[in-house]
Amino acid sequence: MTEKLKILALFEDIDPAAHSMDALHDLGIGHEEVEVITGSPIKPEMMGRHHPHSKVPLFAFVGSVGGLFIGILLAFVTPRLYPLNVGGKGLSPGAPSIVVIFEMIMLFMLISTFLGVIFESMFPDYTKKEYHPEISDGHIAVLIDIEPDQQSALEDAMKNAGAKTVRVAERQQI
Repeated sequence: MTEKLKILALFEDIDPAAHSMDALHDLGIGHEEVEVITGSPIKPEMMGRHHPHSKVPLFAFVGSVGGLFIGILLAFVTPRLYPLNVGGKGLSPGAPSIVVIFEMIMLFMLISTFLGVIFESMFPDYTKKEYHPEISDGHIAVLIDIEPDQQSALEDAMKNAGAKTVRVAERQQI
């Protein structure tokens, strides 16, 4: 079994890079083998790709459910553990309890969302990545995983699509 190659095609503008996605599709290369690297954020739809799925909303939901339980614990259980009767009022008055529960939901959702973003972005990551310095100057790189026998056809297709350079990707410290 041969090892896959990583080919880096560098484009000066977004239009040829977007058209290269059609050329890759014609060669039978799927979206899962292609990665787009830019110095500025662009929407995946602009490149003819599907929007990536994120687990961050799941982290936020789990955090908000945890905050709900902590808020209920603070608003209803704690006053019964340490009862303090003041002026004939109940141990857990309605409005302050709602505020405590809401604040705990928001606090835990914020913390879990932050941790989810860090977890999903694998921050910090000190490993070497495929990169080209011109990406920081506004160029767009398309990184493709292919079999070695597809290399010449891929290079021709990327050059025809408008790639400035097409070469085997090198891992560099960013």
